This record gives sequence, C-alpha cells and structure tokens, in this order.
Amino acid sequence: MEYTRLGSSGARVSRIALGTMNFGPVIDDAESFRILDAAVERGINLIDTADVYGGAPWGDKPGQTEELLGRWISARGNRDDLVVATKVQGAMGPGINDSGLSSLHIRRAVEDSLRRLSIEHIDLYQMHHIDRNVPVDEVLDAFTRLVDQGKIGYLGSSNFAGWNIAQYQEIAGMRAASRAKPVTEQSIYNLTQRTVELEVVPAATAYGVGLLTWSPLASGMLGGVLRKTDRSRSSVDALGGRRAQVEEYERYADELGVAPAELAIAWLLHQPVVTAPIVGPRRLEQLESAVRALDITLGAKELAELDRIWPGPGGPAPEAYAW
Repeated sequence: MEYTRLGSSGARVSRIALGTMNFGPVIDDAESFRILDAAVERGINLIDTADVYGGAPWGDKPGQTEELLGRWISARGNRDDLVVATKVQGAMGPGINDSGLSSLHIRRAVEDSLRRLSIEHIDLYQMHHIDRNVPVDEVLDAFTRLVDQGKIGYLGSSNFAGWNIAQYQEIAGMRAASRAKPVTEQSIYNLTQRTVELEVVPAATAYGVGLLTWSPLASGMLGGVLRKTDRSRSSVDALGGRRAQVEEYERYADELGVAPAELAIAWLLHQPVVTAPIVGPRRLEQLESAVRALDITLGAKELAELDRIWPGPGGPAPEAYAW
C-alpha cells in the first residue's frame, strides 16, 4: 500500500480509501466484515462513511452503516489503526432541525455518529453538501468547537463548488484565533465526469485541499461493463451514446494488459490533487482489483490517449472556454 498526507494535514492515509455506502442495506454484516478485514490486511486505513448511509435509496434506516462499522471496530479492537471519516448534513429524521449545517444539527449529529460508530472521536468530519441557509461563520464555529473538544480531528467538505472551497478557506482565515479549515474535498471525479477540473481542482490545489473522489468507476461504466455477464449495477443499454467510447476504452485497457476498472482507478491516482479514490466494493474481488491499480504506471502517452477517449473540459476555467 502507498500512503500520502490527508490533504494539508499531517495525517497519513492510504492511497485507496474504502467506501461503505453498500454496507448494511446491500451487504450484510458477515460480508461487510470480510471486506473490511481484507482492506485492513492490504494496508487500507481510510474508511469513509456518512450518517445517512443505510437510508433511502439504499435502505430504510439512516445510520445503519455507521452502526455496522461500530460493531466491526469494537469486535476487532483496531480503532487506533484507522482513519475514520463520516459526514453530516443529510436528513436523519423528520424534524425541521434534523438536517443541514446549523450549529444545532451539527452538535446533535456528531454525538449520534460517535455513538453509532462506538468511538470517542471522528478523524475526518465532512460537510456532506453545502448549506446555503446557514452563515459560513456559524458552520465553521460549530466545527471548530468540535475540534477544540477533541470530538473531531479534521474538517472536510463534500460536493462543494470551487468558489465554496475558496469561501470557506478565506472566511476561516479572517479571524486571528485559529479556526477549523477543510483539509479535504470529496467530489465525484472519474474519466467520464471531469467537470471538477474547471473550478474544484484549481481551488483545491491552490488551498492545499486534498481531493477524495467518489464514483471512480462511473457507476460501473468504467468497470468492464461490455464484458460482464452480471449486469446488476451496470446495464449496457444504459450506456446510450457513450457505448462507442466504452468500447474504445475497453479495447485500450486490453492493449495495455490491464482491467478497465483498474485503469480507471490508476488514472485517478495519477492526478496530483487526488489524495485517494474511494472504492465501494460489494465483493472482495472488487476490492482486490482496486488495490492492484496501485501497480499501474501511466506515462504521458497513456494519459494522452485516455484524454482523447474521455476528453475533459479543456483545462481549468476560464481558459477552458474563454479566448
């Protein structure tokens, strides 16, 4: 396993992160524990979850994924070996204050996540989405108190726009007193979805924010969909106008002698701003495939060919669209 810094923090994390969205509603305890054990055995220490995981559309009980992780951590006694990341913002109940990033909800949500996870502190506490209805000062003050209380180690964001990243960094630095600043941004990023290269990637790079990427296989589109017999997640019919690109991509993976899924993750690992792709395996072999991507080296020629097959927006804004 390879390791790197968690964004601008001093913590060291694995270059592959384990996502747990399927644990609980899709995968039972036994298989989830098997995958978690295998991840740790392979050197993965960054485990990503969210308080809403287990709720709709995956299941009927928000919080059940955190509870499952709590049972596993308690059974294995390996808390100190892990960097545990979870999120807050989504609806955890029917009440008017059961969602969002108000100080009231954050204070309640962190206690609930700590209880479900059976841990005393959260290493990376992430804002799951932007909340435009709450002043940034209030949000940052709430998270800073949690850092001061020892309930969280680092603050992260997720699904933020580039200007949101800049906004939070600048407002956090306006006071003389130390204030929590996001050290990571978690965003969708893969060969097929590269919009973040316009604004998010430049902002994260400028502020030293590490990028954690979700959906590295584009919901299975980059996972070798055309050669699969099991199409429970990825339907060839759903490719639509992108089938020709997928065919060319899979041919190129064959030419390189690697699996399409491993090539997609390797491409992300070659992006300088990326701390770790978050993989969400439902089977052990999917986890093993993701780890093998660490052994793939892509040179300028290979990266250029992947850019040709899956072109990005043309660089950062405004150069991507302005003269």
